[in-house]
Amino acid sequence: MTVNGHPVVRLEFTSAFEMLEFVQVVSDHVTREAGLDDDAIHWVGVAIRESVINAIKHGNRGNAAKHVFVEFETTSKDEVPELTIRVRDQGEGFDPERIADPLHAENLLKSSGRGILLIKGLMDDVRMERTPEGGTEIRMTKRAQSGDASGGDVNT
Repeated sequence: MTVNGHPVVRLEFTSAFEMLEFVQVVSDHVTREAGLDDDAIHWVGVAIRESVINAIKHGNRGNAAKHVFVEFETTSKDEVPELTIRVRDQGEGFDPERIADPLHAENLLKSSGRGILLIKGLMDDVRMERTPEGGTEIRMTKRAQSGDASGGDVNT
């Protein structure tokens, strides 16, 4: 499908971890078609898997009656291909500003809480917001780059 002349792929599925492999296959295909290199394809896949896991586990709380929505949109900015991915859940939503800093001393030994930090380090731009429909949407952008395409610094 195309929207405003840009290729768009939309997925909708129930909150089932078994769908991760399908999302990964679609992600690999779309990122390759968008012109990203092998490193970027890998890191985008990691970020998408993490965001879909968060949507299923934290957003929809594993409720199979709730859906996860993933959208891939390929555009070009200053003649550089870029891919924007949106992952949305149907949960209650949360305030992204209230996420605990996983690098703070009191959080270092916790078994969770590093996914968003990881996503921000792998992608060029990451934004999270509550949606009018309910739930949370994470919007991630990756631009084609020469050399290392792994995104920003994980410590930022």
